[in-house]
Amino acid sequence: MVKKILAVALIMATILSFATKLTILHINDTHGRAWAFNETNNPNIGGFAAIATIVEEVRKEVESQGGYVLFLHAGDINTGVPESDQLDAAPDILALNLMKLDAATFGNHEFDKPKTTLQKQISLASFPFVSANFTDPEGIVKVEAYIVKDFGNLRVAIFGLTTEETAILEPIHLNGATFANAVETAKSLLPELKTKADIVIALTHLGWEPEGEGKTTSKQLAQFVDGIDIIIDGHSHTRFEKAPFVNNTIVAQAWEWGKYVGRLDLEIENGKIVSWNWKPIPVNLKVHKGKDAEGKDIYEFVDKPYEENFYVKTVLAYFKAVGSEKLNTVIGETKILLDGERANVRSKSTNLANMICDSMIWKTNADLAFTNGGGIRASIKPGNITIRDVLTVLPFGNTLYVIKMTGEQIMKVLDYAATVKEGQGAFLQSGGLIWKSVGGKVVEAKIKGEPLDPNKLYTVVTNDYMAQGGDGYTMLKGLPGYNTGFTMDSVLVQYIQEFLKGVVQDYDSQLRYVRQ
Repeated sequence: MVKKILAVALIMATILSFATKLTILHINDTHGRAWAFNETNNPNIGGFAAIATIVEEVRKEVESQGGYVLFLHAGDINTGVPESDQLDAAPDILALNLMKLDAATFGNHEFDKPKTTLQKQISLASFPFVSANFTDPEGIVKVEAYIVKDFGNLRVAIFGLTTEETAILEPIHLNGATFANAVETAKSLLPELKTKADIVIALTHLGWEPEGEGKTTSKQLAQFVDGIDIIIDGHSHTRFEKAPFVNNTIVAQAWEWGKYVGRLDLEIENGKIVSWNWKPIPVNLKVHKGKDAEGKDIYEFVDKPYEENFYVKTVLAYFKAVGSEKLNTVIGETKILLDGERANVRSKSTNLANMICDSMIWKTNADLAFTNGGGIRASIKPGNITIRDVLTVLPFGNTLYVIKMTGEQIMKVLDYAATVKEGQGAFLQSGGLIWKSVGGKVVEAKIKGEPLDPNKLYTVVTNDYMAQGGDGYTMLKGLPGYNTGFTMDSVLVQYIQEFLKGVVQDYDSQLRYVRQ
């Protein structure tokens, strides 16, 4: 019996000794956060310069053992930090070039700006973008369905998939571009990939959850499509502690904003994965341990600290300096926290969401305002308010769109909004309106204190994104109205400076929507 056990152990050791080692490093949903940033009780975290150090260290380690390394980005490079947004993510892409990124896929936020901007980004990148289910009939955006990395004794196919939700989430600039069903696309493509590669990786921006009609999650992709070895995912900002294994497919996602780098180590023998291990590498994340005798905060690194790569840091420092003077212009002061936290603006009214809606009414003299919670991207802390703060809250450059609507048409908006799950970007924030739903049905709606009149004509201000059917508000599309050209960020700046006289002492945090 002992001899048999030793024989099996010897065979396994022999197999593994001849196995090819492949390590996949991955990030997703970085949203302009090329520079290190601060969170509450967590200073100087993330940033591409520190990530570059991690990538470099892992490459040296794995390649010294005769293995190979892939570095992948699962989409949403764009939108979230003013220095990046103003320069169309050029700082991010140039940094990723220096880091020798192997491939990226399109996230939905790659379509926040015209397709010509995306094509410029593709041209600037020294790495390929891949998206097999994207089609642009105008031919502006040129992208490959997949690439094959040939390491000599190992061939790896990487194909991209972008969430079908993009057509709903980002309709303004698509102009006929479409996103085919991810499951059907993968099924049709896999036979071809299997003839060209040993290992097949789906680089996806689908999201682990939640499931919903008209979209595919990475969990569903793994469940319904046989033969995908690995899914490297983004979109849902999921914080995995362990990588799920679904239908013989490894699924991994690295949280958000470059706070983690995912590391997947594989042993491959005869085109088959014989062992694997995934772990998240914290990028200078810390634990607050209290204060010292002098009252200074004490922090402990979750993992080891990583120095910033000199070359990446230098390039990013240059871009950080460009335009900083304007971004740092103080436009007012707030004595309170203006709440724009993702979880809150996608589930309830907050003082900042209310302020944004009120500023829209103030600028246009409308009866009521609608905006989507997903368009509000950050809070503003007590202290000076700068243009940078406002652009961080409202990074999309959306403009105010005025529509004439009957009460009956407004009720259709509310009927849809009442079905939107808390946590979704489509969650409705409003001004001039108090309303209530029970079990997904609207039971009360008042405009300026008066019951909504189905026959009355109201002036409604929304953003151009929603006016064109964004986030599922298709009932707004095609209604008579006009684009004012005023950007939401510039209107909020003006509202703070002129209406609030530059000082926010307090602000209405009333729940304008009550859900039961």
